[in-house]
Amino acid sequence: MKKFVLTAAAAAVSLGLGVGAASAAEALKAPSKTWSFSGVFGTYDQAQLQRGYQVYKQVCASCHGMDLIAFRNLADLGYNEDELKAIAAEYEVTDGPDEFGDMFDRPARLSDYFPSPFANAQAAAAANGGAAPPDLSLVAKARVGGPDYLYALLTGYEDDVSEEVLQQIFETETHKREVQHAAAMEAYEVRLAKFQEKVKTDPTAKEPAMPEDPGPVQSVEDLGLPDTASFNAYFPGYGIAMAPPLSEDIVEYADGTPATLSNLSADVSAFMMWAAEPTMDQRKQMGIKVILFLLVFTGILYAAKRKCWADVH
Repeated sequence: MKKFVLTAAAAAVSLGLGVGAASAAEALKAPSKTWSFSGVFGTYDQAQLQRGYQVYKQVCASCHGMDLIAFRNLADLGYNEDELKAIAAEYEVTDGPDEFGDMFDRPARLSDYFPSPFANAQAAAAANGGAAPPDLSLVAKARVGGPDYLYALLTGYEDDVSEEVLQQIFETETHKREVQHAAAMEAYEVRLAKFQEKVKTDPTAKEPAMPEDPGPVQSVEDLGLPDTASFNAYFPGYGIAMAPPLSEDIVEYADGTPATLSNLSADVSAFMMWAAEPTMDQRKQMGIKVILFLLVFTGILYAAKRKCWADVH
């Protein structure tokens, strides 16, 4: 597999791209969720990873690439060689040059990496309203909260979050506006005092405009998101360029698992966590073995020390 180097650019990648200028608004913190791979002894659930790959393939892959994952890596999900070859054969990759110096398309091999759905970032942006969908290879490690954030993002659209969550956002944003308006009024009072002094000697002085009270936030519309943005409670600024990608029964799971929004979101989030760290299970197993070895070795050293210094003690 390609070397997984988390560059500064990859660290800034998110599942969806924001729209417009950076907003002072901050999204809610993603709630913690229990994952099979959580904790020291946690491991990936192969059945869940296969379902997550199915969601990625049928929904996400139309916009998002995974250029750090090769088809052969899917063996970690429990697929055999024949299944892997069948999966790879569904894709075409550009190869070459041939003997004439031309590039050509051919069926993908197990050693090939998942091809991007777009030729380049400019084409991706042009096809998605100016916001290029990011590559998903490292997204689970590039965002604070990892799979918790991804799950919250996929279930955080306006029609999916509870009234309590919406009300919390409205109250928070109303308070921010009140603080900003109070600060603006203080600055206005200073400018007004200067104007009143200046107008005594300069009748042409222009009176400063009083800051307009933005009013309370009582609905998603009051947040002032761009028309091209979709509200998402867990995306910074609340405006995300990606429309809700998942809905109930959008995928028919091969193993018969109910395709609820919660299951779909959890499965594809787990799959993206695997994509970002496919060797996590081996790392944890090696860590446990090293800790056990160190404990035993410490005991042996202590026993040797007691033996060597027995006469002194």
